[in-house]
Amino acid sequence: MRLTQACAVIDTNAAIAQHQSKEKHMTKLAFLGLGVMGAPMAGHLQKAGHDVTVYNRTTSKAADWAKTYGGGHAATPREAVAGADFVMACVGNDNDLRSVCLGEHGAFAGMAEGSVFVDHTTVSAAVTRELNAAAAALKISFVDAPISGGQAGAENAQLSIMCGGDQAAFDTALPAMEVYSKICRRIGDSGAGQMTKMCNQIAIAGVVQGLSEALHFAEKAGLDGRAVVEVISQGAAGSWQMANRYETMIDNEFEHGFAVDWMRKDLGICLDTADETGASLPITALVDQFYKDVQKLGGGRWDTSSLIQRLRRMDI
Repeated sequence: MRLTQACAVIDTNAAIAQHQSKEKHMTKLAFLGLGVMGAPMAGHLQKAGHDVTVYNRTTSKAADWAKTYGGGHAATPREAVAGADFVMACVGNDNDLRSVCLGEHGAFAGMAEGSVFVDHTTVSAAVTRELNAAAAALKISFVDAPISGGQAGAENAQLSIMCGGDQAAFDTALPAMEVYSKICRRIGDSGAGQMTKMCNQIAIAGVVQGLSEALHFAEKAGLDGRAVVEVISQGAAGSWQMANRYETMIDNEFEHGFAVDWMRKDLGICLDTADETGASLPITALVDQFYKDVQKLGGGRWDTSSLIQRLRRMDI
């Protein structure tokens, strides 16, 4: 055989092997919940070559998603998960999660033994353990995997994912979660992911309040807020919130991320769990009430950086 022919055979074999490798890694997935976070996350999975079927309570959103990304859509969670190796969910709260998991038309009723349910919703650790037990009874694995990074993180595949559950189930689901994350780590057993997300929200609440007060103080003192942040962001005061939210806070623009209504839901979980564990969260409780004030101002759908509006309105 001539050298050129041999090379051609090698190249052909390599191409076949590469194609087979891609086919091997293509996974059938279902994604339940297509909000500002879920829709782009599901899109990343489809773009990565997986076979994704989506479900959304508003069926038109699911149909629009399928048109955009080329995946499939189903009328119920049970129909969406048929034949799926992994099922991801990103819905609103404890009751929303129960509704997509349980019942005749819920995901658990349609999932096969050995498949993995990955919950990206921020919910209570109690409902996580409840659903983990229900899944285990059906020989389904359940990973609680709440996310942080906001809409931009979901769109840019730069989410932080904190997980709880069985190590083997986490390891199996990790390659799929890595498609839309910059870090994905198992913290511990069932519920540990949700507990870690509570730590995240507690930390954010205090930081946003501090940034709001700093920018408000700069305004009252007649300082150029942008110049102030340019300097202090390079020192110990710097934070993700400062880097990503100070300009919109100065410009009174609050349509750029996680809504106040959802933050209060999360902080309520934090405070309830603190009562159960004996943790003391005085700043969190205070900031939760400040967000309540923002809701009274009509800002329930504003993003969390809108805490500064409460300070401005107090001056009126």
